[in-house]
Amino acid sequence: MEEQRKRVEDHMTKIVEEIDKTYLRRMQRDMHRCAAQCYSLFFCLLLFGYNIYNIYNIFQNRLQRCIMECNDNVKDKMGPNPTQITVDRYSEEFEKCATKCVDSYCELLPTMEKTMKIFFTKNAFV
Repeated sequence: MEEQRKRVEDHMTKIVEEIDKTYLRRMQRDMHRCAAQCYSLFFCLLLFGYNIYNIYNIFQNRLQRCIMECNDNVKDKMGPNPTQITVDRYSEEFEKCATKCVDSYCELLPTMEKTMKIFFTKNAFV
């Protein structure tokens, strides 16, 4: 599971760094301009930050739901009071299922990145 976590983390770090360099630094500058033009900085943050947060959460929730489904399926199969042998056997099944979730999630990350870039391109403060 550590390897899958690392893969997701590496993909997300790459996307965040690219978006930061390409869009967020400019956006931060524009947010300060927005606030200087008698708007509330809080309003500016809400307007733009909330949408990016939603885009990220949609994708993050998909991964969480998939892994939770793996967990539920394994729990259903193990039944109440499983032996250690049963737990070990189904732990491997869970790992395989979770790995498939991570693989699917990583395939979706370029779509998330594209969605964020489109948002940043279309939404400037000034």
